[in-house]
Amino acid sequence: MPKTVKISTEVYCTLQIEGQHCWPECPFEEVKYLRDPHRHLFHIKAFKKVTHDDRDVEFIMLKHKIENYFYEHYFDENIQMMKFGSMSCEMIAKELITKFNLLRCEVSEDGENGAIVSVTGIVTDGNHIINP
Repeated sequence: MPKTVKISTEVYCTLQIEGQHCWPECPFEEVKYLRDPHRHLFHIKAFKKVTHDDRDVEFIMLKHKIENYFYEHYFDENIQMMKFGSMSCEMIAKELITKFNLLRCEVSEDGENGAIVSVTGIVTDGNHIINP
């Protein structure tokens, strides 16, 4: 009997966004400097599920849409970069997942430390969860 292989395909784009954020409620003295606004080069990798192999999602266009979204919502003329306030890497990733219907999103500070946020299921009617 022939075996059926189930394949799932994702595309991704990567981008770097200069931004400022802070963690005003940081409870740790060792890193108390995080309470104050500070700059990072945020490295972002956004993954989106596709249903076919012929540019179902054009990843260059996805990258442009994400960049434009950041400029429209977070760019601050005074500091000439994104101003994320108290948003963490996790919060930025969750916002991008929601806004762009992503499957997974990685956000790191300067390519060093960060978060990976993934969709693990989708509630369709309040009762049923389907896997993406």
